[in-house]
Amino acid sequence: MKRYIWYFLFFLATSICAQRNNEVVLSFKEYLGYVKKYHPIAKQAALNISIGQANLMKARGGFDPKIEVDYDRKKFKGAEYYDLLNATFKIPTWYGIEFKGGFEQNEGDFLNPQNAVPEEGLFNAGVSVPVAQGLFINDRMATIRKAKFFREQTKADRDLLINQILYEAALAYFDWLMAYNEKKIYLNFVDNAKMRFEGIKKSVLLGDKAAIDTVESKIAFQNRSLSLEQAKVKLMRRSLELSNFLWLEGNIPIEIQANVIPDDNIEENIDNTLEIMGKPLDSFVLENHPKLRSLNYKIEGLEVDRKLKANRLLPRIDLEYNFLTETPETATSFNTAEYKGGITFRFPLFLRKERGDLKLAKYKVQDARFEFEITQLHIRNKILAIYIELESFVSQNELIKNIVNDYQSLLTAEERKFSFGESSLFLINSRERSLIDAKLKEIQVQNKFFIAKAKLFNSLALSPLNL
Repeated sequence: MKRYIWYFLFFLATSICAQRNNEVVLSFKEYLGYVKKYHPIAKQAALNISIGQANLMKARGGFDPKIEVDYDRKKFKGAEYYDLLNATFKIPTWYGIEFKGGFEQNEGDFLNPQNAVPEEGLFNAGVSVPVAQGLFINDRMATIRKAKFFREQTKADRDLLINQILYEAALAYFDWLMAYNEKKIYLNFVDNAKMRFEGIKKSVLLGDKAAIDTVESKIAFQNRSLSLEQAKVKLMRRSLELSNFLWLEGNIPIEIQANVIPDDNIEENIDNTLEIMGKPLDSFVLENHPKLRSLNYKIEGLEVDRKLKANRLLPRIDLEYNFLTETPETATSFNTAEYKGGITFRFPLFLRKERGDLKLAKYKVQDARFEFEITQLHIRNKILAIYIELESFVSQNELIKNIVNDYQSLLTAEERKFSFGESSLFLINSRERSLIDAKLKEIQVQNKFFIAKAKLFNSLALSPLNL
């Protein structure tokens, strides 16, 4: 209930603000903040870390102490053949050594002599040690090491996922801003065309202008109106695309309303929002790139697997020794002369399976290293190309602004000459079309400039902390 009240107050405040100011500005930083906090993919990225932590917990379970109880009994035609109880407590350790403690109590009419124990049972305590295969690396050790690398890899992958969704959201905002600016351009020139049309109609009625001028001014007004309607449709489409990235807590999607507009001054804070401000090319360390960190952790995990496969080329030799006693509460009752021990030896003659597994593990490591080197080169060249592109866009923006100013001067001069009767409506419309094209090109260049900044943000795989 509290959540719905909060939503109601939120939309009420938005409505009041809209009524007072008619327009609500959605800043770029605020927008990305909503995306990072509430978008399902951003939450999914955070979920990956929990998955990595759960895998690590699962791997650590291989070192949990274990209690094992075996109980067998056979009774047939009134005779108790055997009643066997064997309870064991095991504590695995890091280097494959396993400490054991147990209790054995057996009885029966047809009991195997080797199972004969005192009536009160027999206690044992000892250790099992691998002396070749499994001593310095074994399945339990390898699993927990790989789980640790996987956990760190999920953190890097989370940064990549969050960066990617913020990048896509930023592109949607830039397209929305461009569509909004296009609409403003056409809206302004529609008003100008309408005023000119009305003025010429009055001049025709007064006999100052030819009647044919009304036709030309009307065509210009209708063309501007048509372009405005098309710009409105484009803005609506971009608004809906932007809405795909806006969510509230509880996975509730938000739809951008018509009175919500983008921030016109985005150029002043885009670098600060994306956290790429004041960072020269030589300040970035590629080793810290999340993609490369993820690949490096992948290689580390494959190296653990390779070492495990190489260890399996060794013979399997397990030594076991257990003290035996009837009175474990007395320390002096443990006598080295009374024990149960043994040795287990296993070794395949040709080792074809083990050698094949080792080769496959080596190939996987080699393949991952190739991928790392290729990705590193690709990222470095991509970042370098974007920096060059950004430097070019600084010049392009300056040039297009000068072009727009010059076209504006030409149009103003032509309108002044027209007021003195020294020009024609055709020339004014021609100058105005050139100015409109220049203004459209200006916002397109600006949009490409913003996209280049977003590409830099995406290539560096940054995860903004101030959102």
